[in-house]
Amino acid sequence: MNIIGKIIKTNETAYIRIIELCKEFRYLPQWFVLLSDLIIVFISFTLTYFICYNLYDLTVITVPFLVKASVHFFFTLFFFYIFKTYKGIIRYSTYRDALRLFLSLCLSHLSLFLLDEIYFYFYQISLFPVKIGFIINFALAFIAIFTVRMFIKVFYDYTRNNPNSSEEEIPMLMYGISSATIELAKLIIRTPNMPYKLTGFLVSDFYAANKRVLNLPVFYVEGSLESLIWEKHIKAMMINPSELDSSIKQKINDQCLRYNVELLSAPSITEKKVRKLRIEELLGRIPIEIDTSSIRDSLDGQCVLVTGAAGSIGSELVRQISNFNPGLLLLCDAAETPIHLLRLELAENFPHLKFSSVICDVRNFQRMEKIFEKYKPKFVYHAAAYKHVPLMEENPSEAILTNVLGTRNVAYLSVKNRAEAFVMISTDKAVNPGNIMGASKRIAEMYVQSISQEMQCQNKQDPSKNYNTRIITTRFGNVLGSNGSVIPRFQEQIEKGGPVTVTHKDIIRYFMTIPEACRLVLEAGNMGKGGEIFVFDMGEPVRIADLAERMIRLSGYRPYIDIDIKFTGLRPGEKLYEELLNDKEHIKPTHNPKIMIGKIREQNFTEVLKQILFLIDRAKESDDIEVIRVIKEIVPEFVSENPHI
Repeated sequence: MNIIGKIIKTNETAYIRIIELCKEFRYLPQWFVLLSDLIIVFISFTLTYFICYNLYDLTVITVPFLVKASVHFFFTLFFFYIFKTYKGIIRYSTYRDALRLFLSLCLSHLSLFLLDEIYFYFYQISLFPVKIGFIINFALAFIAIFTVRMFIKVFYDYTRNNPNSSEEEIPMLMYGISSATIELAKLIIRTPNMPYKLTGFLVSDFYAANKRVLNLPVFYVEGSLESLIWEKHIKAMMINPSELDSSIKQKINDQCLRYNVELLSAPSITEKKVRKLRIEELLGRIPIEIDTSSIRDSLDGQCVLVTGAAGSIGSELVRQISNFNPGLLLLCDAAETPIHLLRLELAENFPHLKFSSVICDVRNFQRMEKIFEKYKPKFVYHAAAYKHVPLMEENPSEAILTNVLGTRNVAYLSVKNRAEAFVMISTDKAVNPGNIMGASKRIAEMYVQSISQEMQCQNKQDPSKNYNTRIITTRFGNVLGSNGSVIPRFQEQIEKGGPVTVTHKDIIRYFMTIPEACRLVLEAGNMGKGGEIFVFDMGEPVRIADLAERMIRLSGYRPYIDIDIKFTGLRPGEKLYEELLNDKEHIKPTHNPKIMIGKIREQNFTEVLKQILFLIDRAKESDDIEVIRVIKEIVPEFVSENPHI
């Protein structure tokens, strides 16, 4: 790395710019890695071909050469695909990645050798005129690919640990060079936007001093620690208390206090405790923020009703709405204890908030009607729903009664009582639904769309009716940390020592945090004109297996070594991936790049209402077979992933 430093020192400004560009560039695309590997393989084959033909016979570049090169190319491509050599992130490559590359090239050349032997036996034609050509070709290809990857890895490590990386980083020393400390040091060096810059290590072993680890100097702690702090401009010191004896610990404490050096305690990798995770860490992106001024203007002094207020989304909506000074906040839920706990939280955190708790099931029309007549809410956020896919597969009638009948009751009463806005919380599982829960939410979407269109028709026919309730649907994917979601489940499994269970190795989901989802719900509810389905930009889909691995690492463990991951198979009604729009729907942008409007097919209110009432009657009779049949009539794109339906 010192050689690299000397080379780039001649043009320091250009070098710094290159470093900054490298930091902005996240990962090499898989197709680029595969393509570059295959180009190297082709070049190595060509060189080997010339070597075997004594490096001078240009007439070998003929059709036979191209045919042989193509055969070699496709054999190599096949084994690259089998071993997934292009899947890894090059700058984090390990000996296992090198082993996969080695095995893939070994097997491809062995297969070529066997094929060549068979072909030569019948046609007396060989891939190379000498058999050693296979060994030469293998060596050239492996060494070239390995060298390129090592260069990228070394260059990335250098850019992460160069003196010009950031003027804002805090110079830090780390005590110890144990394996756990080195692993933590690697994480600090490689983590983007890390506030600390590791500049060296301290050791109590005299014989380990004056050496280099991770290309950083190792200092003897019994030397002049004072001058070291002064010369290196050290502003932070990280120690692991379990690795220090009392005298050294006291010396470090004294010097840090004297020279105002921040003393940090390193998390122990071997400690069998799970630290509390910040949900944002799992998404690996900046949390979504919105401009709340217009929302405050809308909700200030108004009566706001939240159904499903004790749930994950509902309770977060309540917390965020509480910041906007509503005149009265109605908490509606059928769950007694969670509502009680939410009341205690609001009383403690928002002492001036006026709120009322209403124990009510949204399926009970008479009870909901009394609530609307008494309070006349201006804004209604409908978050009450059954959401667990496997449970709804077993109880389709209950899914319809809560997700469809409950939505119909709340939406109808919002219009009847002249609410200013009704906002329904939907899900990406409503798109091309593969389960009962998703299908029930799609039917609820169809109803609220149709009632919005019916209001517009009624107003045109009789302007005196003046129905002006804005009916709005918000559709997004999974939320991290919600009740019963994968995050609490994974945390519980990690605390027990594993294994962490994932249904399928390739299953992916769109995720955002609960606060993010609720912010977007509030903004969509404020910007909607009526009849829209707002689709949220969920970012890139997350592979659940990757999420499990990330949680295990953030908890201080190693996936598949300390904590195993087991794949249990897809559950009834579960899809490998979810969608936010189906093939017949399109989107148009809004002023918020994270919120789009789905151009959804129009629904006829009379027809939809007739179908829904018939479906609800079957659900009240608990006729699950008939309920499923009617669901498929209403939602023709519903193709169940459950083999029993």
